[in-house]
Amino acid sequence: MNDNIASVKQLGLREGFRPAVEPRPVVNVAKVRQLSPLRYPGGKTWLVPEIRQWLSGLPLKPDLFVEPFAGGGIASLTAVTDNHVECAVMSELDAGVAALWQCIIEDGPWLVDRILSFEPSRGNVLSLLDAEGSGRRELAFQTLVRNRTQRGGILADGAGLMNSGENGKGVASRWYPQTLANRIEYIYAHRERLTFLHEDGFNLIERYRNCGNVAFFIDPPYTASTKRAGLRLYNHNTIDHERLFGIIATVEGPFMMTYDQDNLVEEMAYERGFTVSKVAMKNTHHRQMVELLITQPAPGA
Repeated sequence: MNDNIASVKQLGLREGFRPAVEPRPVVNVAKVRQLSPLRYPGGKTWLVPEIRQWLSGLPLKPDLFVEPFAGGGIASLTAVTDNHVECAVMSELDAGVAALWQCIIEDGPWLVDRILSFEPSRGNVLSLLDAEGSGRRELAFQTLVRNRTQRGGILADGAGLMNSGENGKGVASRWYPQTLANRIEYIYAHRERLTFLHEDGFNLIERYRNCGNVAFFIDPPYTASTKRAGLRLYNHNTIDHERLFGIIATVEGPFMMTYDQDNLVEEMAYERGFTVSKVAMKNTHHRQMVELLITQPAPGA
């Protein structure tokens, strides 16, 4: 029996499952411009060249770019600032991340002033993060501080602050006020082309799936199968992947989905006739991993 078919049967997958091609080389993220102020677990800076290639290869320039699981928002920021699309709409279910994006787009100058005036001592950070009953602006700033001072940028409940940090600088080791201010000012300058909504990503896809010249970037921060990193990285870590694939199969415009390499994910993609590619990347521990890029089938396929 063919080894591929044998492994498919052991996994309970259907015969005819097609393994993706060999992964493309690792991208040097140091050469990719950093646009997002967030240090996001599972961030997609390494994917920027693939996003650019995908968008530039579309037969029509999309009128709208939809990113329903925004996180660090790098896909939307790239699409808009590179002028691959006219405008973008993002959504995120996490209240803190949503508040931060809304504040960046609507109250960017206030947030910049708050960043530049903050002294990131351990005591100040703990005092800020322990504060309760904050309004949207303060929740946004809390989220940014939490993201820049907790280990790995993890925002999930229970994540701890960095101890020694980078070069022994402790909680301040990833707090670069002028860099953060510059990024937020750059995003704010494009605010007329960016919309952020605090809502479930499924709702956003449903709203735009029949709107024609709309491109979708789908990066759910949840794991579909045996790897359960999402449980410790994200406050919202449960998603119906079959439902997501089913909805994406109905959208009129082009789409790109990205997932951890997983045979079950590949099967869901191939069952719907999607195209699957592999891209090599390095995680925060510099370990090389492979991610799946899933797109609509090529014309005539």
